[in-house]
This record gives sequence, C-alpha cells and structure tokens, in this order.
Amino acid sequence: MTDSAATQDRPTGSRAEWWQDQVLRGLIASMNRLPYATRVATMGAIIARGIGPVAGYRRRAVAHLAASYPNMSMAMRRNLAIRVCDNFGRTLMENYANRDFAHHLRDTQATGDGLGPLAEARAQGRPVIFVTGHFGNFEAPRHVLTRDGLVVGGLYRPMANAFVDSHYRQTMTSWGGPVFAQGGRGTIGFARHIKGGGMGTLLFDVHVSRAPAISFMGRPALTSLAAAEMALRFDALLIPYFGTRQADGLSFDIAVEAPIPHTVPLTMMRDATQRLEARIAADPAQWFWVHRRWKAAP
Repeated sequence: MTDSAATQDRPTGSRAEWWQDQVLRGLIASMNRLPYATRVATMGAIIARGIGPVAGYRRRAVAHLAASYPNMSMAMRRNLAIRVCDNFGRTLMENYANRDFAHHLRDTQATGDGLGPLAEARAQGRPVIFVTGHFGNFEAPRHVLTRDGLVVGGLYRPMANAFVDSHYRQTMTSWGGPVFAQGGRGTIGFARHIKGGGMGTLLFDVHVSRAPAISFMGRPALTSLAAAEMALRFDALLIPYFGTRQADGLSFDIAVEAPIPHTVPLTMMRDATQRLEARIAADPAQWFWVHRRWKAAP
C-alpha cells in the first residue's frame, strides 16, 4: 500500500472520539485475557452496571420501553433496561472474540422452516438475502451457517466514531463472506455479490431518512426497502433469521424462518418487521432498546 492510500484509509475524528476508541480498545484487550465465558459475562456486567448508566443507554432504553409499553411498570422497565445493556455488552464481546465465539457455537444447530428453501437455493445457485435486527446476537446465525458451509456476506452501517468503526469492521471481515459498508460503493458491492448468486445479510431495523414509515413496536419507524427491492430485482430468497440468547447467557437458539413471499417491497418489509416484533414480544430484553430506531429518539 502506498503512503497516500494508507493516509486515505486512516480513520479521522475528534479528540474525544479518539479517546473513546482508546478506552474501548483497552477494555477489549483486557477482557480478551479472561476465559471466554468470564469475559462475555464481565463485559455484560460492565455495560449494564457501569457504562450503560453513565452513557445514558439505560435511560434511553427505559424511555423507548415506556413509549412501546405504556402499561408496563417503571420497575419492570428498569429491570429490562439493565438486561438489555447486559445483552449489548455480551454481544459486543462475542463479536470481538469471533474465533472463540465460533468455537462456542460449534455444536449449535439451526432450526426453522427456512432451512429447506435455503438448501434448495444453495443447490440451485439462487441468491439469498437474510434479514435480521439488533436482537440477541445478530452475528450468531451467520456464524452457524458459515460453519455449515455457506458463504454469507453482509451490509452494515458504519459507526459514527470512525476510529471504532475501523477495527469493528475488521472483526466482521476477518471471517465469512465479504462485508460492505452502507453507502454508494458498499451498497453497489453488496448488490453485485447478491446478483452473482451470493448470500448476504443485513440489519433492517435502522432509521433511514426519507424511507417509508412502517409501524414498529407501536410507533412509525422509517424503514429501508432495499432488502426487498434487491430480492425482487435479483430473484433472491428473502429469509429472516435470528440468534436468540438463552438463559445461560452464552448459548443461542438459531432460527431460520420461512422466506418472505415476493410481493411489493413495502409489504415485504412489513412482513420482516412483524417477524422481528414477534421475537421482541416473546423476549423484550433481547432487542437493543438503546438503539436510536425512531426519528424522535431521546
């Protein structure tokens, strides 16, 4: 790589963002010295009891829960917010320890009505787009399917802190299929990957300006139609999948759901949203209520 190319690839940002990145790097490096189960649980506790309250994550989760569950008691909202932050911390640590995470999932088997259509698409070379949300650990299904021989790429939204995004991106691209950053070139690259018969995943529960509003957890949420549009354009299966954390805090249920029927993009993404809502209704603590999903997020 030339000096000019290296300069272009070097992340930039404010001094505060640089320090935030240094703290995160140091924390992750310290955690990685611990046994796998201990480091995952410890990071969950640190986010839930330490960083979460200071950074405002718990307050934001409580506010979002109040808007979606107005009849829920404050005590229950606060308890859920702590559990949400714990899951957030565990997910962060698991994704930075991707080799150990994959080893931990070595005996985990995927289940669900989507496995048959997925196997058929694989045999035919038909492209597949997986959709999921910030629920449980969203990388767990990709790990399990990769272990089973699939090459699953991804499209992700870059983090606001470019320093953090730089090394987080490395964790995602160090295994599995190609990963693309949302934006002009990245979205085009992802589309080409799918068009060529590839498989890829994207998290659709993110706020996208000028996208249509779809009801999500009782409130309108601007939702990209890109996944459905690409599925229609390239005749790709659109399959929701989810990695639900189990009671031990370390194991996962991997569900590959039945494909979403090809109709029109808005209807298809409403279906995807309802699939995610059903998962959240079954276990609200699994979704990232700290996530700024709604335009007027606190």
